[in-house]
Amino acid sequence: MITVDNLSFSFPQKELYKNISFTLEEAQHCAFIGTSGSGKSTLLDILMDPERYLYDGKLEIDPVCTIGYVSQFPQLDENKEATVFEYIGAEFIRIQNEINAICTEMETSDDIEPLLEKYQAALDALDSMGGDDFESNINKQLNLANLMKLKDVRVSDLSGGEFKLIQVIKEMLSKPDLMIMDEPDVFLDFDNLNALKNLINSHKGILLVVTHNRYLLNHCFNKIIHLENMEIQEFDGRYIDYNFSLLQTKIELQELTIAEQEEIERNENIITNLRAIATYNSEASRGKALKARVKFQERLEARRLKAPFVDIKQPEIRFGTGHEIEDSVVISVHNYSAAFDELLLEKVNFEIHSMDKVAIIGPNGTGKTTLLRDIFNNNLDSIRVHPDAKVAYLSQLQGEVLNDSNTILEEFIDAGFSTYDEVRSYLADYGFEGEIFTQKIEALSGGEKNMLQLAKVSASNANVLLLDEPTSHLDLYSQIALEKAIEDYKGAILMISHDFYSVVNGMDYVLIIDEKTIRKMSMRKFRKMIYAGHFDKDYLETEQQKKSVETKIELALKKTDFESAKGMLDELEELNKRL
Repeated sequence: MITVDNLSFSFPQKELYKNISFTLEEAQHCAFIGTSGSGKSTLLDILMDPERYLYDGKLEIDPVCTIGYVSQFPQLDENKEATVFEYIGAEFIRIQNEINAICTEMETSDDIEPLLEKYQAALDALDSMGGDDFESNINKQLNLANLMKLKDVRVSDLSGGEFKLIQVIKEMLSKPDLMIMDEPDVFLDFDNLNALKNLINSHKGILLVVTHNRYLLNHCFNKIIHLENMEIQEFDGRYIDYNFSLLQTKIELQELTIAEQEEIERNENIITNLRAIATYNSEASRGKALKARVKFQERLEARRLKAPFVDIKQPEIRFGTGHEIEDSVVISVHNYSAAFDELLLEKVNFEIHSMDKVAIIGPNGTGKTTLLRDIFNNNLDSIRVHPDAKVAYLSQLQGEVLNDSNTILEEFIDAGFSTYDEVRSYLADYGFEGEIFTQKIEALSGGEKNMLQLAKVSASNANVLLLDEPTSHLDLYSQIALEKAIEDYKGAILMISHDFYSVVNGMDYVLIIDEKTIRKMSMRKFRKMIYAGHFDKDYLETEQQKKSVETKIELALKKTDFESAKGMLDELEELNKRL
């Protein structure tokens, strides 16, 4: 259906792809992964509208191929006052109305031939969308996503997560040959994420989905396309198997690299000795031997193994606490309420201690972000913050924390850094290097913006962190780095998150929204609740065991203990089978 052959593309300030090739074929559900800023969204744009871009190489798309698209940042359109059913079925309703109008016109027209042609074209368009079964198909999809209750609700009254799912349903029902989705999981709560999984798995056409969500990656896809360092790698199979194959390759390549390095060093010693001899022995044979060795050394250097998919630099996120607060209450919420058009939260009471790591859990649109923002602003009688608390805030609305018109350098000078060199040195740990520092923040990817927010939070040396969806848009490597930073942090964290792994791996307990108020829930009960709706028994424990083995393998590789690393691959493979 779609073939990309040796495609290269660059912006004036950045080269994105260098001779990349891949194919998309019938029935493939493909996850498109890669580190933030590697060019995934741009490649989707090229696939959808190749005429807008000047690229080298070939892009072949079947001329009859239809493409559906769900954006990373969906926007309400002119149909916002329509009901969910009217919004999803807008094209179907339009064609039905067109057919009715043609029939009415045919009753009085003397020239019926052109009307018959228009009538047949409209019937064909209706048939391609499912014809008379269209309303039934809408109901089936709404039921699959557990959203039937929203059928007659106005689109303008939906939460962001609900609207994104409605967009997915709308695009899928148009039956495109290729369905493209750019991070459709961002900000979805647990139930809506499960609904998205069901929609993806039920779709019959080709899917190309940019996602960093580990739950979707492990449960939805039969092909992986990985973009890294301007190159692409294809893998037919599950993400969990792809990850295992990467680790196998990493072990093999590192072992070979060390052997090559030893060979290079031996040859350098020979060249050094030959040069020393040449200083007092000018025989021609000595000179030839030296030249031959130098050429051999050049060939060794040229063939050094490069591994763009296994040697990815992971960011180093570190949250410093500055002044630590002895064990005491740092945040106190008493009889807090929040409302917009309707009451969201009422009589909310909880306390956060100076070393607590707590997740706020609840469906989309229940007031979590409002609560976190009110705690940060600290201007309500119902909220008290310890006088020694230094609070840092990460917003899911990135423009609240970052100035889009600033360059990266300007943003961090404004944040208190003294020199550009200091900014460059600091942000290198967060994956920012080269010309990107002079780019406007508005030009960055969602993942890059979130990494900048995390870097600002880290630089603040705060002892209380308020994090609103910190994993959103982050690539997998950054998510794991964030989990480690949370684990090592010595202050208090209050975090809104819909990411199973971040909550289970890093939090002490959860505050769960229930009937417009908040109650405390232990991690044991939270796990049980999550299992009931989303996972098989012991799934998350198996995931933790898998992560532990992978960490041990990485440590063995750092010690160049390749035999131990290889030995642990069998254990890892068994855990993968259980997942």
